[in-house]
Amino acid sequence: MFKEKVKVSFNDVRNAVANLNSFVQEHIVGMNIVQIFGNEEKEYKKFKKINNTHLQSNLKAVLYYSIYFPVMELFTSIGLGLLIWFGSNQLFAGEVTLGVLIAFIMYLQLFFRPIRAIADRFNTLQMGVVSSKRIFDLLDRNENIKSNEKIKDIDIDGEVEFKNIWFAYNDDDYVLKDISFKIKKGESVGFVGSTGSGKTSIINLINRFYDFQKGSILVDNKNIEDYNILSLRDNLGLVSQDVFLFSDTILNNLTLYNDSISEEQVWSAVKKVGAESFINKLPNKLLFDVKERGVSLSVGQRQLISCIRIMLYDPKIILLDEATSSVDSESEVMIQRAVSEILKNRTSIVVAHRLSTIKEVDKIIVIDSGEIKEMGTHDNLLKLRGYYKKLYEMQYKNIVN
Repeated sequence: MFKEKVKVSFNDVRNAVANLNSFVQEHIVGMNIVQIFGNEEKEYKKFKKINNTHLQSNLKAVLYYSIYFPVMELFTSIGLGLLIWFGSNQLFAGEVTLGVLIAFIMYLQLFFRPIRAIADRFNTLQMGVVSSKRIFDLLDRNENIKSNEKIKDIDIDGEVEFKNIWFAYNDDDYVLKDISFKIKKGESVGFVGSTGSGKTSIINLINRFYDFQKGSILVDNKNIEDYNILSLRDNLGLVSQDVFLFSDTILNNLTLYNDSISEEQVWSAVKKVGAESFINKLPNKLLFDVKERGVSLSVGQRQLISCIRIMLYDPKIILLDEATSSVDSESEVMIQRAVSEILKNRTSIVVAHRLSTIKEVDKIIVIDSGEIKEMGTHDNLLKLRGYYKKLYEMQYKNIVN
């Protein structure tokens, strides 16, 4: 019973530590927002509340420890006292010798020594048990997304087809509803629609970050679930709106620590996407340290690095998720030039916020509320005078204004 109570208290400690670390990490990253809106005092009060929970959890754990260790010491002393009392009576009665009594006292001390050692380390042991349980719970979690482990190496052509796809992040709250389309090898397709319409969800499904509930996705006329996930992703290249970079050099962020990629290959990819001048301007060039999450580079520069990485790994299918929606005009020109280079002879799926960036694609698919509303080329969709034309005119008016 005592052990279970201690486990609960140490589990509370670990949860409190996790909450505290999460709060601190989140607010260090978002410090600018806190300062801009003058929320320092409010956030400090939140921190004090979370930290106080952490303090109380630790005090409770220490209380159990402070009870357990003295109790063990008390049992040791009582046992030793009883032995001396009983042994002394036997000694005076002539039933045992002094040597036997001393031997029993030593045996009793040897018996209690490991128990006292455990009591002394009880705090550490219980913390380890609780921490290991959290780790093993994570390790024992089953991978929800199935992968065919039999087929490791694949070489796809780049044809993609969605057949009556229904997808929800939460049960029955569908963000994609009966989506069907086909993209031929080497074809470029743009997806447009309002925020939350389901465009990025299509990218997520192709990357197999999530599994869909209904329908099927085919790659080269083969069910996407029949592919090995790692091998499939080797053939996919993603340029997202928010490019993640590790706290390391540009070279390591490009190669992702792949020793088979030489520095000459990296420079070749840099030149192909037209980023040579950008890299050469940096201190130490490819050995420039981008810091945590790439904070030493602008959004446009991080996306250029993402384009170089795609050129380096040479995937068959390119996925662009609003890659130029958060950059200035000069950076957009550079990124568009790089994107045009990596799209050559590859199947491409472009999620666009600015309609001007997808005017030249082979086909445009308009999505609204998770459903396909229109499909066709830029000129054909304008002639329809439907949803796409409204979006186009709305953006054109904003540019004029």
